[in-house]
Amino acid sequence: MKFFRSKYFPPSIHFLTWAILLGVPSFFGGNQNYLGLDKSFYILSTMYHIGLFYFNTYFLYPRLLTRKWWWLYIISIGFLLWASYHVKLFFLGFDPNFHLTHENGRVIFFGLIPFLFCSIIFRLISDRIRFERLEKEARAERLASELKFLRSQVSPHFLFNTMTNMVSLARQKSDMLEPSLIKLSELLRYMLYDSNNDKITVSSEIEHLENYLDLQQLRFGDHVRVESDIQTDCPDCMIEPMLLVPFIENAFKHGVGTQKDPYILIKLRAKNAKLEFTVINNYSLDNMSKDKSSGIGLVNVKNRLRLLYPDKYELVIDDRPETFSVNLNIDLS
Repeated sequence: MKFFRSKYFPPSIHFLTWAILLGVPSFFGGNQNYLGLDKSFYILSTMYHIGLFYFNTYFLYPRLLTRKWWWLYIISIGFLLWASYHVKLFFLGFDPNFHLTHENGRVIFFGLIPFLFCSIIFRLISDRIRFERLEKEARAERLASELKFLRSQVSPHFLFNTMTNMVSLARQKSDMLEPSLIKLSELLRYMLYDSNNDKITVSSEIEHLENYLDLQQLRFGDHVRVESDIQTDCPDCMIEPMLLVPFIENAFKHGVGTQKDPYILIKLRAKNAKLEFTVINNYSLDNMSKDKSSGIGLVNVKNRLRLLYPDKYELVIDDRPETFSVNLNIDLS
């Protein structure tokens, strides 16, 4: 199977095809003529037809068979048939035993047509394969660009909220400012370096989530009840970076408002290359910010899931009055 995908496959097919065609006259045996034509005629004319095959494939067809010049292509093909016929007759005239008949005249004239027809088919197939390859490369490039754009949208949003936490601690002159700055530096390292990788380990993503939760709890203190239950049996499983934090970020942004006793519940399970992630928070219907600016991060993460885990994830978002929950299952295999 590897041979058929290699760069040597098309040339080998060409070589084998032409070798078979050139070897066909050998089956006639000795110097026996067929329709009054010597065996050498079939060999030489086949070599001539092979040359016209590539001439039509790489010059006439791509240059002339267009909306503007299609009529010139038809004239060129007709001229090739006429010229080839008379060129063959010219060289056959040196053979004193040659006599033009109706039967061998058709062979001399129409012998080129199968080669021209096959050259057109070959060119159509080659163009189709090249188009699919270029389209595949373009899709991959668009995918990479879109993922880069989506990541760039997540990072500034998250960084803005984190810096707001630092301002709050500085105003309070809290002793927790220094450890918070250390956690912030770890988050920045994660965002600037680790997030540039295609995949990171689940343990790294969990560490990122825990740092984020610590910083948020330092900001809100006892005002928000945060419960997290994070367990993993496959810390080395790989996952797209910064894929989970937008859900928690969304919970803090829209779950901490004018409601009484706000809470955020987080559960993560990673086992057998399967990840289950749940975030639940309450919110107040009076918190209009949820309606005005909700969904930017969630839309981004939905797009990333669609691009990175097609048919390998399940995302269920349940938005009920005063309760918002997200349940995400991903196959990391």
